[in-house]
Amino acid sequence: MGNDLKKEVLSRRTFAIISHPDAGKTTLTEKLLLFGGAIRDAGTVKAKKTGKFATSDWMEIEKQRGISVTSSVMQFDYSGFRVNILDTPGHQDFSEDTYRTLMAVDSAVMIVDSAKGIEDQTIKLFKVCRMRGIPIFTFINKLDRQGKPPLELLAELEEVLGIESYPMNWPIGMGKEFLGIYDRYYNRVEQFRVDEAARYIPLNDDGEIDGDHKLKSSGLYEQTLEEIMLLNEAGNDFSAEKVQAGSLTPVFFGSALTNFGVQTFLETYLQFAPPPKARNSSIGEIDPLSDQFSGFIFKIQANMNPAHRDRIAFVRICSGKFERGMTVNVPRLEKQLKLSQSTSFMAEERNTVEEAVSGDIIGLYDTGTYQIGDTITTGKNNFQYERLPQFTPELYVRVSAKNVMKQKSFYKGLHQLVQEGAIQLFKTVKTDEYLLGAVGQLQFEVFEHRMRNEYNAEVIMERLGSKIARWIEKDEVDENLSSSRSLLVKDRYEHYVFLFENDFALRWFQEKNPNVKLYNPMDQHD
Repeated sequence: MGNDLKKEVLSRRTFAIISHPDAGKTTLTEKLLLFGGAIRDAGTVKAKKTGKFATSDWMEIEKQRGISVTSSVMQFDYSGFRVNILDTPGHQDFSEDTYRTLMAVDSAVMIVDSAKGIEDQTIKLFKVCRMRGIPIFTFINKLDRQGKPPLELLAELEEVLGIESYPMNWPIGMGKEFLGIYDRYYNRVEQFRVDEAARYIPLNDDGEIDGDHKLKSSGLYEQTLEEIMLLNEAGNDFSAEKVQAGSLTPVFFGSALTNFGVQTFLETYLQFAPPPKARNSSIGEIDPLSDQFSGFIFKIQANMNPAHRDRIAFVRICSGKFERGMTVNVPRLEKQLKLSQSTSFMAEERNTVEEAVSGDIIGLYDTGTYQIGDTITTGKNNFQYERLPQFTPELYVRVSAKNVMKQKSFYKGLHQLVQEGAIQLFKTVKTDEYLLGAVGQLQFEVFEHRMRNEYNAEVIMERLGSKIARWIEKDEVDENLSSSRSLLVKDRYEHYVFLFENDFALRWFQEKNPNVKLYNPMDQHD
């Protein structure tokens, strides 16, 4: 690999932002884009009346609800780095999309609401990062509001998540009395709501402000010095190696809404976050600096541009260099494809990409060829990257077209939205009815909304409640085993699946039919 390409790859920083809903994820994303010059004007999700919506929430239902339900991709340059941010849905019903996104990044930024501390969804997403050894950077947000004491937040972080932490900075007060942050890493105080010229105050060798300064007369300043002393004596030591290994999280305090502490966070993050790393494949580890181009599809999104009814397959590049017009192998299909239509993302803006390297995320226009999890490569080595997690749906509905005359639109929308991977499609074996399975109820609402708005197809959805899905190891099964308590269906790949009413029905079936081998895809890690 040439030096220029190596330099390009090493300048990449690709991360996902994870948090519980409402912790401020989209707001932080916007402020980072502001620094990268990618947007000129930040409109927060809350400001619905002004018609300014978060740049990263492009889908209509997201604008109505003020939540992110699909992962957006944004790219900008800052200080010699090319930054790829993957904004993930905070809503738990969309955890499957988020899990897959976490397979495509090299580090994660976890946002914690200072008033609420560590919340359920944060714990789940954090566990995925830990499982994959992804370095995690923590941003404790909303310091301009009253929240939990910082020492309590730090203790919670370590106890609940089981990770060591190192505060890179420390708040001086909070809420109405928030005066700024004491920056341990840069050895300075950054003041809140002051003129730019007075923003930073350097600290002396003892970690204090020299001379007379009005901040020194505040009791909060004294309290901060005491807490810093405590952290220096009893806290963890900073270790770049531990950060890279995902066993220590650097912690930053700030306020995304008022854009305070965000730039400091970004600059420090870029220093310690890892460039693209080697990834496991069916032939061993693939070096991001190798010449052979390769990547995998972690997401498919239909109708990002409603005017063009397009489908985009999102590719994480893992090695080599992408060039528009190149021919690649798709090992699953055992055929070659020419990549002539490619795009990069800036929320609603998209540009044609001519070249991209390891660490970058590109979009390929897709006519229905790709599946989530597909590997694409060049060269003679045909290999597959490791499997992406597929969730077993928990909730089910029976779905049909409201208007028989709109069957064509119904089938088109149904199949396109299913290929995105947020909902799964099943067909009953005896009656040929369509069922949808999802991890959470909100996915059905989004499906119904998008069918109506994007495909002009009204649907009827009849709730079937929660079911336990188990796939069958063999390709054949006695279809007479289907009953109301153990419904036999086929998934979209024509594999047999039983949907059991409850645990009791599952156990009863297994006792009666020991020769039918069942499995749950989530238990498979091949």
